[in-house]
Amino acid sequence: MNEIAHLVTWLMVLYFVAVHGIYLMLSLLAAKALWRNQRYREIEALPLSYSLLTPPISVLVPAYNEETTITATVESLLQLAYAEFEVVVINDGSKDQTLQVLFDRFGLLPFPEAYRVQIPTQEVRGIYRSSRYPNLRVIDKANGGKADSLNAGINASRYPLFCGVDADSILERDSLQKVVQPFLRSSDMVATGGTIRAANGCDVRGGDLHRVDLPRNPWALFQVMEYLRAFLFGRLGWSSVNAMLIISGAFGLFREQAVIDVGGYRTHTIG
Repeated sequence: MNEIAHLVTWLMVLYFVAVHGIYLMLSLLAAKALWRNQRYREIEALPLSYSLLTPPISVLVPAYNEETTITATVESLLQLAYAEFEVVVINDGSKDQTLQVLFDRFGLLPFPEAYRVQIPTQEVRGIYRSSRYPNLRVIDKANGGKADSLNAGINASRYPLFCGVDADSILERDSLQKVVQPFLRSSDMVATGGTIRAANGCDVRGGDLHRVDLPRNPWALFQVMEYLRAFLFGRLGWSSVNAMLIISGAFGLFREQAVIDVGGYRTHTIG
């Protein structure tokens, strides 16, 4: 029994050293990547008048029973500082008042248009356009899950790049300007992602992020630390060695044709 306990103890020590060694390696790689990316700050600092060089983007927002958050999310997206973009909200057969809230707040009207079925999805019941914001459209479809909703959004999108966000996400105004930069630097780029953090403690008014702050709850602080570890250090570190494992569904930019070529999002997987 003593030998087994001794062996288990050493295995736990080795596991601890291996895990934290990987974390340290990723942190060093992320720090190097952050330092290297400083040379691109000049591009991001250009006036918005120069942003016409950037490709247009379709922002896709799958929504299922999001009546309490969908208005703030869409208002936040409409305030993004980017030359040309559209917001496409996909109502995935919500059982609450999500669609009605969108109708009331944004003045939706039926909008007949050609709907290209490049990826099979659940039935699309209607397409609407805002009478107040010309770059806002809403797709109403039968319930099929988030992946199916994104596929319907891809079918309806007009632009070569699309950005998938969650219905409860709030983006900083220059988010698209930053996440599109790798596509400008490489014609082979197919996907990029941004840093996600919990909104606890932040000042969000009218769908706009006014101030970034830390929450007062100690458990929420641990959540913020975990998000920073996973996104800012983990994924940035993996990306620097061309080993990115995943792009967050809460905020990711993709080349549309590349996603269509692989058959779109798979509807039978968890992620």
